[in-house]
Amino acid sequence: MKTDKKLHSVVLASAALILFLILISSTVSAATVQSASTTAPCAYITNRYSNSVSVIDTATNTVKATVDVGSNPFGVAVNSARTKAYVTNLYEENYDSAISEQIATKSTLSTKTEEHIATGEGTVSVIDIATNTVTATVPVGIIPEGVAVNPAGTKVYVTNLGSNTVSVIDAATNTITATVSVGSGPLGVTVSPDGTKAYVVNEYDSTVSVIDTATNTVTATVSVGDDPSGVVITPDGTKAYVTNYDTVSVIDTATNTVTDTVTVESLPWEVAVNPSGTKVYVTNFGSDTVSVIDTATNTVTATVPVGSSPIGIAFIPDGTKIYVANSGSYTVSEIDTATNTVTATVDVGSSPVAFGQFIATLSPGPFANFSAKPTEGKAPLNVKFTDTSTGTPTKWKWDFGDGTTSTKQNPTHKYSKVGSYTVKLTATNAKGSNTLTKTDYVKVVTKPVAAFSASPTSGKAPLTVEFTDKSTGIPTRWKWSFGDGTTSREQNPEHQYLQEGKYKVTLTVSNVAGGNTVTKTNYITVTTNTRPGTYSESK
Repeated sequence: MKTDKKLHSVVLASAALILFLILISSTVSAATVQSASTTAPCAYITNRYSNSVSVIDTATNTVKATVDVGSNPFGVAVNSARTKAYVTNLYEENYDSAISEQIATKSTLSTKTEEHIATGEGTVSVIDIATNTVTATVPVGIIPEGVAVNPAGTKVYVTNLGSNTVSVIDAATNTITATVSVGSGPLGVTVSPDGTKAYVVNEYDSTVSVIDTATNTVTATVSVGDDPSGVVITPDGTKAYVTNYDTVSVIDTATNTVTDTVTVESLPWEVAVNPSGTKVYVTNFGSDTVSVIDTATNTVTATVPVGSSPIGIAFIPDGTKIYVANSGSYTVSEIDTATNTVTATVDVGSSPVAFGQFIATLSPGPFANFSAKPTEGKAPLNVKFTDTSTGTPTKWKWDFGDGTTSTKQNPTHKYSKVGSYTVKLTATNAKGSNTLTKTDYVKVVTKPVAAFSASPTSGKAPLTVEFTDKSTGIPTRWKWSFGDGTTSREQNPEHQYLQEGKYKVTLTVSNVAGGNTVTKTNYITVTTNTRPGTYSESK
């Protein structure tokens, strides 16, 4: 771990606690809560030393429930339907003595302690909010820190500090469906308002990884300040604010570049944005304060004294109050955002360190989602579409990509012509609408006809050749034979010939309708024998 660095690495390696605000009724079911806008929100706080989550009723500022979770709970996020809370548990063994010394002295952990912590995989506890009980435990990577749920409530993103990865959990099955490699020491994570991007803070290499949630691949890496920890995106999705060692970086999400840097107080840890997007609040661990940033000018307009060593911060849905977890004083401060003064203090468990950007909003509009079966076949192809949208939509509009539409909830559509079809669903209710597009989602195929080209087709060894599939009929599977005993199943492979000779190349393509093969004899000519032939593929 880093020496003489921001306390981010100290606290995240030690495990911490999270404050999360979610709109939920204290006496009714989650389904009722989703439409209730007058119910006071609750603050969920993870307690590291007691391995539990405290639930604060913000109407009365009292702890109304305590939920036992895993060991060293750190992060928490709640789905958009307000039915589940996801809590990251760092590791099984407890090193409180070593960690406490590290916090006090800003030193590194001993090698032995660090190795023990870094070898144990963490877990995610899934809490049923209606009953405040743990209903599932999901193994994830090493030292899971941050956690965020996409707006549709279908995916959960967990940063694994010790694995340098992000685990993607299917919320329906509580299983990991993807693991994404990111930068060094991933910590904070948040999902864009439209659900298309996840932003991951990498503390150890001072970057932010941008993940395309459709493909689970990193599409951009943004350099920020030293030792970043927290991240939040404005409600309009145009800016991301990232806390660093003593500054806050402002990222333009359209270009993924830093456009401004705001100086705050000592050791800024976490960050939250109000519902209107006009103010950003930053906890300063080293100065026991909260900085208030005007997003129009990116300047600090107020500084609010709070408890000792604040970390976590989150708004209630209407933005009138914000809650701060004070890890040193074992309290949570309530701030009136109109006056920027502390109006209440709530005693909680030991060392509440509310990490992560988990802001409750009023019950949202729907989030469109759907499935279909089959999604590939011969014409005519009858496809049954199933609406899986959340947020209780009352109207549906389907665009099947062939010029036809439907307003049924679960339509069946017949595709008559060969082609790849992009399907859109717009789900609507009184609170708004949301559209999901699945590109080339339905493929109506005929038996393909194999064809290809290559460049170059002759040259001296070693000769690297790029092969391009030009088959018709929408093949879905490819098999290449390069004539030197090697093969590939990529659509457009790159192959290196290292031995002179004339090579016959064969391509076989297939789909559900059948297959076809084309062979080109003496297609590749390689001169000047150098060494035994090998090959590589990169495309």
